[in-house]
Amino acid sequence: MKSDFTKLAGQTIARLVKPLAALLAAAALGAVPAVQAQAPASAAQGDTLLVVGDSLSAEYGLKRGTGWVPLLEKQIAGEKKSAKVVNASISGDTTSGGRSRLPALLAQHKPTVVVIELGGNDALRGLPLDMTEQNLSAMTQAAKKAGARVLLVGMQVPPNYGSAYAANFSGLFAKVAKAEKVALVPFFLKGVADAADPVAAFQADRIHPNEQSQPRMLANVWPELKKLLK
Repeated sequence: MKSDFTKLAGQTIARLVKPLAALLAAAALGAVPAVQAQAPASAAQGDTLLVVGDSLSAEYGLKRGTGWVPLLEKQIAGEKKSAKVVNASISGDTTSGGRSRLPALLAQHKPTVVVIELGGNDALRGLPLDMTEQNLSAMTQAAKKAGARVLLVGMQVPPNYGSAYAANFSGLFAKVAKAEKVALVPFFLKGVADAADPVAAFQADRIHPNEQSQPRMLANVWPELKKLLK
């Protein structure tokens, strides 16, 4: 009885070992994968959206969660789209600062969509327009090279900067977007800075939009941004 059991067990093990050995041999030759590759995390999670901006996107002077970027997260969820939003905005940042920070952000977050909202502080500091243009171009090119779709968010300056400067500053965003073939929001503060009562749309400093203006800012960005999301 014991001998019959031992014989049966040996035959069973042999039947199991033979196909297993064949499978391992085939895997070693590359005929079949030893372990099935898992889908990239990004495929399962949808888009990763990176916002690189200044105080207008960093909730300067606002209660946390009320800025246009947190509102964007809610908008995305409401639209039944899947996207992780990374807000890498810093108050006071310029296009030079954004350009220097972008490579590390691209490497860390591997975004599929990059929103560039910079340039306002360049104008406030009177920085050369050609430098702002070069920085925006370099950032756009770097994001595209990393495989991301890009949305450039345009700004305008008040008339007191001079009509020529104001026109050239506003125009550089469209110039970069056209040259790099990326999406553009012509004026981020449309309906805010040019509102019938602009004072009511801003914080006490008259520079940063208040909480009530954030939905309008999102409304300016969303039509172009949603085209870039899966």
